[in-house]
Amino acid sequence: MGAAAQRTIPFSHLEQLRVGRETIRQEAEALLNLSRKLDASFCLAVETILSCEGSVIVCGMGKAGLIGKKITATFSSTGTRSHFLHPAEAVHGDLGCLHTNDVILALSNSGETDELLSILPTVREMGVPVISITATSQSSLAMQSDVVIELGRLKEACPWGLAPSTSTTAMLAVGDALALVVSEASGFTPAGFAKFHPGGSLGQKLKPVRELMRSLDQVRVASDSLTVREVIAQSARPGRRSGAVMLLGDGGQLSGIFTDSDLARLFESRPDGGLEEQVSKVMTRNPLTVSASAVFSDIIDLLAERKISEIPVVNEDRSPVGMIDITDIISWVPAEPVDS
Repeated sequence: MGAAAQRTIPFSHLEQLRVGRETIRQEAEALLNLSRKLDASFCLAVETILSCEGSVIVCGMGKAGLIGKKITATFSSTGTRSHFLHPAEAVHGDLGCLHTNDVILALSNSGETDELLSILPTVREMGVPVISITATSQSSLAMQSDVVIELGRLKEACPWGLAPSTSTTAMLAVGDALALVVSEASGFTPAGFAKFHPGGSLGQKLKPVRELMRSLDQVRVASDSLTVREVIAQSARPGRRSGAVMLLGDGGQLSGIFTDSDLARLFESRPDGGLEEQVSKVMTRNPLTVSASAVFSDIIDLLAERKISEIPVVNEDRSPVGMIDITDIISWVPAEPVDS
């Protein structure tokens, strides 16, 4: 087979691409239309969740139930207590997990899901608020809800208009929007996000600098009154070598740093090497610093943006407490997967 023939895409593949692209386009268009239709009901749902002293209990059957589990996870990871309750299991005892301080988030495109409707009388009797995400406010579910977020009558992306696709995508989008708006309104911070994501590469990037920096006993520190030769000789430390020395003034505050690059420039500009020069005259003054509470991912961006290799970590008095070194970051940041 020639090269030209190998580059020819079979018609069946072209058709697959067409259908795939049309599916994504149709769902994307539905989401765009839905974003324009959000109204006061969405805001009321947000306020209902914000005033909830218990948990957001998400309910849904079938594909809506699978979407509900994802929404539950999003709420939980962004600072809002949330649990998934399977409607079919609820009627066989699991409804006992519900508390009067909770709020129900019910998912059903048709709004006529029997298993979901069967638990509503008990929910209503307990006085638990019900927020529903459903196609229309005329459904049985909507009629028994305190807040209704309407998706509208959506055409499923399935060729036969049967398999939940566009509708479940819309449910997921609304659930994400609710969780993230509630999170922002409640003052949730990246520090809180890191607390709930301690593992994996995401957890590593969200750790505070204090957990990843080299402590003061592992870095080189010297007085800015010394000569370059004295600084090099007296600031040696065992273990991992850093390419920078943090220099202190009389009060113990950071006055500058002296890096490998500073030393190279000194050798280039001085025939004698300048080793007897007072280091304060050749150091980098007022270097970029960070606090120990800074988020590690921000430090990665700073190093890349400023094209520097070390950042001193200081406290409120500008006294050094540690150092972030780019050689450590290389080992901390997980390698990107390589396509085979």
